[in-house]
Parts: sequence; C-alpha cells; structure tokens
Amino acid sequence: MTDQQQASSPGPDDEAPDRPLTLAVLRSLVREDWKDLSGDTLVVLSRDVEGNFLSPFSTYRHCRYAPTESDCTGEAFPLLEELKADPSLRELYGDEIPDTAVPALALFPLG
Repeated sequence: MTDQQQASSPGPDDEAPDRPLTLAVLRSLVREDWKDLSGDTLVVLSRDVEGNFLSPFSTYRHCRYAPTESDCTGEAFPLLEELKADPSLRELYGDEIPDTAVPALALFPLG
C-alpha cells in the first residue's frame, strides 16, 4: 500500500487508527480525506487485517454488536425495535443477547 492509502487524518476525538472505527470517524473520512475520490471508486472489504480475500462492499445492516472472546471479533444481534416488532425474533434470541451489545452498522462483502 502507498502512504496515501494508509494515511488517515485524526477523526473526531482524535481516535487512534488501530481502534474500532466509529460512524463519526467514517463520516469525517468521507467528508475530508476521501472528498476528492471519484464517485465511481469501488469500495472493497477485506476478510482479515492482512488484506486477504477482498470483496466489493455490498450491503449493510443496522444492528447491535457484542464482542465474543476477543475485542476483534463478535456477533450481530437485532435492534430492540426489531425484537419488539417481530415475535419470531424474540423467540429466536430470547435472553441470549449479551448486555455488552451496542448499536452498530455491519458492512457486508459481496462474496
């Protein structure tokens, strides 16, 4: 990768680049660091931190996220509104949603 590809300007609250990215930082990157990129620039996601198994960004899900055994992986759970509106989701998840679950925007690759 080039320095320009790896460079990231400080986002809101000067979050370090090796911490989880928040929506506020992503918005800042889009408005500031990436504002001059062409609108047809493809967005791709990597399956791991080494940049292996790249795939185009395809869709997203607003959910709740809870880390598993490490801070680097976790699981997505339905939003409270979804549970209230859908009895089958309430039955499926019951009390299995950890108290550590926080609002999240999950991004999914095409493949």
